[in-house]
Amino acid sequence: MTDTRFEIHRFGKEQNPIVVIDDFSSSPDTLLKTAHSSQYGPGGRHYPGLRAQTSPAYLQDQDTLLKHILADVFAFNSGAHFIECNYSIVNTPPEKLTPIQRIPHFDGTDTNTIALLHYLCPEQDGGTGFYRHNSTGFEHLSADRLGIYDAKLKQDVAIHGLPNPAYFNQSDAIFECIGTIPAKFNRMVIYKGINLHSGLIKRPENIGQRIENARITLNTFMQARH
Repeated sequence: MTDTRFEIHRFGKEQNPIVVIDDFSSSPDTLLKTAHSSQYGPGGRHYPGLRAQTSPAYLQDQDTLLKHILADVFAFNSGAHFIECNYSIVNTPPEKLTPIQRIPHFDGTDTNTIALLHYLCPEQDGGTGFYRHNSTGFEHLSADRLGIYDAKLKQDVAIHGLPNPAYFNQSDAIFECIGTIPAKFNRMVIYKGINLHSGLIKRPENIGQRIENARITLNTFMQARH
């Protein structure tokens, strides 16, 4: 019997599972209020914005459902532990993006790491796109693929040039969009961090404006227990 509490999407040729849960939190407005009052710092070299560390304790309300998804969809049969949890705000203007921030990315090559992306912003702020690297056909980057991918990507840039200073919202000569998950307030999206993906930044004019207008997400990473 299909579990109506969530949907499973499988894009592209590799059919990696992406889980979508709507109305995830019973108190999303409280989460958003906390996001507005948090202290933010730089998000790191790859993330085009700011982050504020927070507790993943709010996920306990959906503990039973999450354990079910981790086991049945991702085969994490022994459960998982938390790595980190942050509020995230995109705040880098397109013209200031570094080359690595202008293309789809992956969160790491560990096949046992799960990303939980919780939208605290409306659909108008864009969702998440998932991609295939055309030269290799890779839709995810595990450790055994990394060297091949890096070499081919350098060749791609030599042929096609660096990407334009803009957020990556569609396909180009190097990457093909294989599917998208729209943003929706209080929507949770769960996928393996090895998937090639990119935030779809649909309203760059809001970047740098009041935090109440920011594209806010709550990002958690979990790793399978062995």
